[in-house]
Amino acid sequence: NNARYVSAVVPELSNNLQVQKGDQNINVNVVGTTPNYVTVHNYTIMAGRMYTAGDDAARRRVAVIGSAVPTLLNSNRDAMIGQQILIRGIAFDIIGALSEKGSQGSFFNPDEQILIPLQTARYRVIGTDRLRSITVQAVDVQSMNLAMIEIERVLRRQHKIRPGQDNDFQIRNQTDILATLQQTTDTFKYLLAGIAAVSLLVGGIGIMNIMLVSVTERTREIGVRKALGATRFNILFQFLVEALVLCLLGGMIGVVLGSGGAIVLSRIAHWNTLISPLAILLAFVFSAAVGLFFGIWPARRAAALDPIVALRYE
Repeated sequence: NNARYVSAVVPELSNNLQVQKGDQNINVNVVGTTPNYVTVHNYTIMAGRMYTAGDDAARRRVAVIGSAVPTLLNSNRDAMIGQQILIRGIAFDIIGALSEKGSQGSFFNPDEQILIPLQTARYRVIGTDRLRSITVQAVDVQSMNLAMIEIERVLRRQHKIRPGQDNDFQIRNQTDILATLQQTTDTFKYLLAGIAAVSLLVGGIGIMNIMLVSVTERTREIGVRKALGATRFNILFQFLVEALVLCLLGGMIGVVLGSGGAIVLSRIAHWNTLISPLAILLAFVFSAAVGLFFGIWPARRAAALDPIVALRYE
């Protein structure tokens, strides 16, 4: 009533709690909230129903589960509707199931959560009035900034913050959240790129040392080949190809292990992983580049050997 640019307000009280069904025991995010949570967060009820304001006021022990919860409990969605689960040892009736949303690039998966009425969470489960967050929906996109100003004004009045004092709360819109997420993603990207660069350098030096040892051990072979008419280019090409093959084999093993690890992780952690064909192509390109760059010196040393000296080598 105090903010005309706000169309909906959704208080959220959450905690990571133990949930049990039969002999299955998991820890998931349990959110105490109001019925309009589904609308504001763009969910659809795929089975059953959402609890009502009456359920909330009566502090009923009812729950609406995320789409990934049945899998975590080794069950299926339709079979769980009407059954009971224990949240912190308290029995709750499952009355509905949410649509799938996906992790959306964050470490928190919104499909692995359970919704319960806000008053039930306050007085029966979590036992606190302290809200984790309040989601607010503006009347339209154009009113976003005006809504944020109104929200700040209302919260400062509710928290009894005097003029000139700093806020004891944060207000963020979707743009701010996406910017933070993008910044975090970029940081991880640069970190992984740095680790990859160091790995390539170490691997390249290893390949170079192996090829230098190979040249030393095969000195007489090189001398015989040159005596039989092999040119400097023939020897250079042979050792470059060997270095290239070694690096490509290493790249192939890395791609197989990386792709397999991503698939296993996605099934264990229920994350959506993407194996990009471009990333696989770049892996082979960089492997080939490392082989050529670090293999050129051993190859040139082999090509420069004097056949007479090489034949005398023991």
